[in-house]
Amino acid sequence: MCATCGCGEARHDHEHQHTHDHDHAHEHHHDVHRVRVEREVLEKNQRVAERNRGYFAGRGVLALNLVSSPGSGKTTLLERTVRDAGIQAAVLEGDQATDLDAQRVRGAGARAVQVNTGTGCHLDAEMIARALPELRPERGSVLFIENVGNLVCPALFDLGEHAKVLVASVTEGDDKPLKYPHMFRGAALVLVNKIDLLPYVPFDVAHFDTKAREMNPGVEVIHLSALRGDGLAEWYAWLRRATSA
Repeated sequence: MCATCGCGEARHDHEHQHTHDHDHAHEHHHDVHRVRVEREVLEKNQRVAERNRGYFAGRGVLALNLVSSPGSGKTTLLERTVRDAGIQAAVLEGDQATDLDAQRVRGAGARAVQVNTGTGCHLDAEMIARALPELRPERGSVLFIENVGNLVCPALFDLGEHAKVLVASVTEGDDKPLKYPHMFRGAALVLVNKIDLLPYVPFDVAHFDTKAREMNPGVEVIHLSALRGDGLAEWYAWLRRATSA
């Protein structure tokens, strides 16, 4: 369970065990305890993330943490990328339940391991560390880590990746950078997917790009359609540059 984002038992217990007749000192004590627990969770995660980073560096593996809201088209994008990008790829699939996405990626031709988080709303570094011996990404390959669909909690947890790639869909609205600034600040690349639907949805591309760069002046933005193929060549070129770097 996630102790830092409100979905875990630490936050749940805090909210439900303490009623309004408790004095402020009592509440303050529990707030301090919660903050300490959250800090310990993140510090432990960071230690494992650094070990993961060493694993990737020692094997020349480019690890990318793909983050998005549910339904942004990450898995469809991965299927196209695995088939067409001309790179050696492996995939860690993060979902609360099922192995449907891992099956799809395997069908496209990549080795894939499914990581189910149960009630958890994000992957953490320990989950990645446990899955790596089974996946065994090839030397010089790209490891795509498809995180649980959520733009809040995955921003807090370093997995040991080289970069976060944020996938946003035009169906989600053009205000995402304003609503989820922490995730946008942490992304090296933003992929705006489903641009084939622009004629049918109220999405201002220029406004989205401007706000994304206000949150993160150095971020790259690529507009694409994983379904129709627009912009994929630019995405593949970015991958080749990142791999060679």
